Amino acid sequence: MPGHAQSPGRGLTVLCHARSYPGDALCHPSRAASTGAGLGWPCAEHLATAHAHQRLRHGDYGYTRRARRRHGACGACWSVVVIGQFLASWPLFAQVYLTAWLIALVLSLVGVLVVARDQIFLGAAMSQSATLGIALALIGSSALPWLRFDSLPAILAVGFSVLAAVLTAWQGDQRHDSHEARTGWVFLASSSGAILIVAHSPHGLAEIQRLLSSSLIGATTTDVWMFGVCALGTIVALTVWHPQVLLLALDPAMGLAAGMRMPRWHTALMLWLGLVVGLSIRASGMLYTFGCLVLPALIAKNLCREVRPLFIVAPCIAVSLAGIGCVLADATDSPPAQMTVALFSLALALVWLIRWWRVHTSR
Repeated sequence: MPGHAQSPGRGLTVLCHARSYPGDALCHPSRAASTGAGLGWPCAEHLATAHAHQRLRHGDYGYTRRARRRHGACGACWSVVVIGQFLASWPLFAQVYLTAWLIALVLSLVGVLVVARDQIFLGAAMSQSATLGIALALIGSSALPWLRFDSLPAILAVGFSVLAAVLTAWQGDQRHDSHEARTGWVFLASSSGAILIVAHSPHGLAEIQRLLSSSLIGATTTDVWMFGVCALGTIVALTVWHPQVLLLALDPAMGLAAGMRMPRWHTALMLWLGLVVGLSIRASGMLYTFGCLVLPALIAKNLCREVRPLFIVAPCIAVSLAGIGCVLADATDSPPAQMTVALFSLALALVWLIRWWRVHTSR
């Protein structure tokens, strides 16, 4: 029948229509038209993509990429195959995807406060400090058998992350040191110490390098529930104490004059920041943690004129780009953490470019 063709392999019927929904033949391989009016012959790209889609449904996930490189595919069909491939990988990597999205949600919310207080480098220092705690946990568990329990790395990661937050927030003698100086010291000391501690342990060195480069592979159902609770707690806290949080981020002096106990609020913020950063480092590594902490908030800061909308725009950007990053990473066989941070960086560069263009064209 005109407008129908048999795809190469397993007798898959493909229908190409100039006005049909893009990828309709892929979504409904067995659909056929009662008449041939207005139908066109199937293009070679549709046939190749449909064949790849059917191979994907039978579990040959790598065939989609090989077929596209061999035959090529139109953009609409390939997008359907990419999404289908991502959905097919969901049973295997659901914990990885959910953990990545929840981490992005939690850190983007807390990151708004970090960016509003102009303490961006604090996230890097806390991340490296958490890595130092994990290195100590690896060496301690190998040297002392009674320390071999699964939660030790997470406990030390959170503890050292909180310690870094306390050290950087401590108000010392401003004439001899500053907040930036202490933050830089924490970052450099933790970076060098983490490598030196595990230098003679191949397993420990590989684990620290994995954390530094970031890898979401290995996330578990426990991580999903843990970051889900953290996300829920963060949202509830920001909703209940939203005015106090705004004063803490923007004008601590006014909050102090209004009767707020600013040292307690500041300590609570540092404790919660250390908790979520330490847990995120254990699950995703430094690059993804630091990227989700500061980049979505920086993007939202360049899009919004007030601080209040940042708590909505930043998590929306973080979760959206994290979702796109996971889909693209699955389609290109790339690590999802690096892909997501690259998308964050590209989006921030694009926002900067648009803002620069508007400023110079308005003159």
